Parts: sequence; structure tokens; C-alpha cells
Amino acid sequence: MRVNTRLFGEIEIQDDKIITLDKGIVGFPDLKSFTIIYDNGSEAGEGKTSMMWFQSLDEPQFAMPVVVPGDIVPDYNPTVNDELLEPLGELTEENLYVLVTLKVPQEIEKMTINLKAPIIINTDTLKGGQIIVEDDVEVRFPVYEILKKAKEGKGE
Repeated sequence: MRVNTRLFGEIEIQDDKIITLDKGIVGFPDLKSFTIIYDNGSEAGEGKTSMMWFQSLDEPQFAMPVVVPGDIVPDYNPTVNDELLEPLGELTEENLYVLVTLKVPQEIEKMTINLKAPIIINTDTLKGGQIIVEDDVEVRFPVYEILKKAKEGKGE
């Protein structure tokens, strides 16, 4: 499938890279088909704190920056109502992929991630959902200093 995106121009998306969110995402319930575009051509699981883009295939102008929360908050393990996860199929450690949205304001030092509403994906079924977790976690968790230290640790 060819998609013309605002940020990446025209790109080819293979069918096995299309993620379906039956209920859409918070604020955009009609956006149901997405793909992940990895920063700098990296693939999932490569490198720490890599930013990716959760690109809508329904609305090519819509793409959200996302990160793997465990790369930033190693003990992130939110409590989720099992009923909310049932539509995704059986989740295991091997097929569970969790992303959180990244907000990058003009003042980059105020960059945050949303730990309250992760995007949960079953990589076997390619079904996902944005879930509101039961834990008392931050919607705007500051990450600038964490990312800066991680980058310095890599020698970049």
C-alpha cells in the first residue's frame, strides 16, 4: 500500500506492518489503521530511547511521535483492566509491544510522555488499542533530562 504522508512524503507500507486499532485513539476514534515509522531507519528493539512515529493510514497528515516507555521509565508496568486487552488477542511477553506518545513543545526542555494512555500492540495479530491505565501515573511525565543523559551515555 502506498501512502502519501505529511512528514515522510510518499511511502510504501507492507500489509504486515499495518496495525489496526478498532476504537481508534483518544481524541481520534475514526483513525483505525496505523503503521510505525522508525527514526533513522532503525527497527523495533534497536537502540535505546529511539523516537518513532505512529503514522495514521486513514489520515496521512496525522503522525504522532512515540517511544517505548521502558526505555525511559524502566519499571513502567501499568495496571490494565484485562477486559480492555481481550480484543487484541492473547498477549505474551514476546508479542506485547507498548508505546507512549511524546509531546515535544517549542521549549524542548518541557518534553513529556503520556504514561496514563499507552498504546498496546499485539505484534502477532497486529491489533492494538490505546488504553487508559488504572494506576496513578503522569499524563505529562518530563523526559528531557532522561533523554539527554541517555544520549550522553551513548556518546552522541
